[in-house]
Amino acid sequence: MLHVRSIWNGAISFGLVSIPIKVVNATESHSISFRQIHLDDGGRIRYRKVCELEDSEVSTAEIGKAYEDADGTLIPITDEDLASLPITTARTIEIVAFVPADRIDPLQMDTAYYLSANGVPAAKPYVLLREALKRSQKVAVAKFALRGRERLGMLRVVGDVIAMHGLLWPDEIRATDEVAPDAAITVRDKELDLADALMDTLGEVDLDDLHDDYREAVEELVTAKAEGHEAPAAASGEKTGGKVLDLMAALEKSVRAAKESRGEETEEATGTTGEDAEVTPLPARKTAARGSARTAPKEVGGKKSTSTAKKAAAKKTAAKKSTARKSTAKTASKTAGKTAGKTAEKSSGSSTAGSRTTAKKTAAEKTPAKKTTPRKRASA
Repeated sequence: MLHVRSIWNGAISFGLVSIPIKVVNATESHSISFRQIHLDDGGRIRYRKVCELEDSEVSTAEIGKAYEDADGTLIPITDEDLASLPITTARTIEIVAFVPADRIDPLQMDTAYYLSANGVPAAKPYVLLREALKRSQKVAVAKFALRGRERLGMLRVVGDVIAMHGLLWPDEIRATDEVAPDAAITVRDKELDLADALMDTLGEVDLDDLHDDYREAVEELVTAKAEGHEAPAAASGEKTGGKVLDLMAALEKSVRAAKESRGEETEEATGTTGEDAEVTPLPARKTAARGSARTAPKEVGGKKSTSTAKKAAAKKTAAKKSTARKSTAKTASKTAGKTAGKTAEKSSGSSTAGSRTTAKKTAAEKTPAKKTTPRKRASA
């Protein structure tokens, strides 16, 4: 902590207790910054501070402060003017109240600082304030002046150190009226259940394991170009985001993907296997009618089936007999014609009545009997 350069020296005013402290930045930026260059020759592009009246560059020692009025008039303000202002927080962090931590809106939190005890005499009151904050489980609201203006701060314990978060003033937080979605939108319980399942599946994470992937990729790119190698290829990944057409499907897919990434089964996420299917019950009348039609043969037994089979068999038998009679009559008439012609040729003396009688008898008998009967009569 001692090797970190302090940005502000002062004291914490805790009632009548004064605690000398040093203020150091609690955070640091690891983002990669770039310089502007001239594309034609690679030369650096720099900004110079130039006086508009003289049209010449000036040094930092020659630069002061001024307040620009509404009409554009510049009113010079010196450091001595600011130092002479009757502000008790000029070099003091003045604690004004102790409140529960949840009373502070995270939107108000700004830059974080560590407060270090400045010297051995400051150690005892410093530890006293730290332990009081721990036991009360509260945070201290304070005012302090930094970089030319009074600010609002919150003191809390981080490990064995008192940290201070700069807070925005309440009137610096914008209202949410124009940002909030339409109040007429409703969310179903099933959608909330899936959202809860997704949150449970994702679970918690150790913040120390999170890192800046983009910064690492930029560092690899810079290293590769510095060594004359080709830039590393961008990792191809599945695109996420975009327009959500079906919120339920997106939630279910998210839950399944989160489960699979953790090696868990999908059934535990949504209570279903694969895709969810809704079962629509059929109306009572239709169900009863279909059920009775399917189960009728089993309930009645074999009676209706037997009688139906008998009727069907009788109809088939009658159809067969009718067809047989028709075919027999046709065959008989053809055979009678042929037999009559043969009989007329072989026995010219036989009468017409005998031929008709023979034809009728032949029609009533089978074909073999028809062929043998005229031969016997012809020989007689």
